[in-house]
Amino acid sequence: MKIKDMPILDRPRERMLNTGVNVLSNEELLSILLKSGNKNVNVKELSLMLLKEVGDITNLKDLSYEKLKNIKGIGIAKASTILAAIELGKRVNTKPIIREQFNNPEVIFNYYRYIIGDKKQEHFCCVYLDNQKRIIKDKIVFIGTLNYSPIHPREIFKEAYLLSASSIICIHNHPSGNVFPSKEDIMTTKRLMEIGKLLGIPIVDHIIIGSDKYYSLLEQGDI
Repeated sequence: MKIKDMPILDRPRERMLNTGVNVLSNEELLSILLKSGNKNVNVKELSLMLLKEVGDITNLKDLSYEKLKNIKGIGIAKASTILAAIELGKRVNTKPIIREQFNNPEVIFNYYRYIIGDKKQEHFCCVYLDNQKRIIKDKIVFIGTLNYSPIHPREIFKEAYLLSASSIICIHNHPSGNVFPSKEDIMTTKRLMEIGKLLGIPIVDHIIIGSDKYYSLLEQGDI
């Protein structure tokens, strides 16, 4: 059955307008994004096929453009629409940083959880602060493997000098979701702190981020 042949009140777009977007199923939300099916299946069937392919709606965010458009029935336009919707959702949920608040670990977590919290590789970021603890710039400086990110102090502190930063907050994600620091995390942090002390640009915290929680080495007394 084509969407146009369905009763009006059963069509995804009309259901959204009449009952609210929050009551729609994942299949119906995808149907609205995809707009149409193809010669073999209608848009609702195509949405179900896509959900079956990814296994869980949350896995959509991990699919690349190439992988999406190679799924049967998903072409360039549909893949682009899905990726744009996912990115827009991330940006909507990423609250703007208030500069004066950026020395609060919870504020940092609530910002970065949508940027690196769900990454499948370790991403190591630095937040460069001025002498009033306000953000000058934040930057992803290294991207590693599933559980390892090579940290090179030279790159971290070179950027700090270029920005005339007064201090640095380090942030990285744990793809496993376990935010408890490893021995290597603590050793790396202490090594960076020693270098920062010598250079006059201290590391003031190191925050480990998962999808729904964080661990601040400063808050927990590890540094």
